[in-house]
Amino acid sequence: MVSKENVSLAEKKYGIPAERRMRFEINSPEYEMVAQSMVGGRSEDVTIFIKSMNNPDEIAVIRKPFLSPGIYRAPSGGPLTGEALEESAKREAREETGLEIEIKRYLARIDVTFTCGEKPPIEWTSHVFEALQTAGEIGPIDVHEIEEAKWMSLKELGSSVKKLMLESGSGLLCYRVALTDFTVAQMKSPSSAS
Repeated sequence: MVSKENVSLAEKKYGIPAERRMRFEINSPEYEMVAQSMVGGRSEDVTIFIKSMNNPDEIAVIRKPFLSPGIYRAPSGGPLTGEALEESAKREAREETGLEIEIKRYLARIDVTFTCGEKPPIEWTSHVFEALQTAGEIGPIDVHEIEEAKWMSLKELGSSVKKLMLESGSGLLCYRVALTDFTVAQMKSPSSAS
C-alpha cells in the first residue's frame, strides 16, 4: 500500500493530480487476476504515459501476452513496499518498455471499485504520470509479462485500439479506456491540478 507521505511527496514534486472515481463490473477470471495481484495488501498501480523524445505526439504502449492482437495500453505496474511512486514509475517503464524516463507531471489519481456479482468489491487506485523518454530503445525487458512495446499516436490509441478494447467485453479493458480518456484530457490541459 502506498503511504500518504509517499503520495504527498509525489504531489509536491509533480503537481496535484486530477481525481476521478470510477466503478466497473468485471468477470470472474478478471476478478481472480486482480485479487491474486493484491499480494501484501497491494491495491494500487502506477501508470505511465511516456512521450517519445523524437515525436511528442507518440506514447509508449505495451501489449500483454493474454491480450487480443491490436490491443495496447500504457505501461503500468505495482509499487514495491516502501518504494516512492516516482521510482515505481521509472522501474516499471524500464521493465515494460526498455526506456529511461523523466517524470513531468502527476496527472491523475483514479479510485476505482471493481465489482463481480456477489463477490466483495475490490477497491483500487491508479496513480498516473506523464513522462518523457530520455534514453533507450523501445522493447520490453520483462518479456514474460510483456509481449510487445511500441510507439503509438494518441489518436490511434483513442480510436482503433479503444474500439477493440471496448468490444472485448473485458471490464478491466473498459477501465483502461476510461483511464486513458481521462488522462489524455489532463495531458491536453496546461495544468494537471483538479
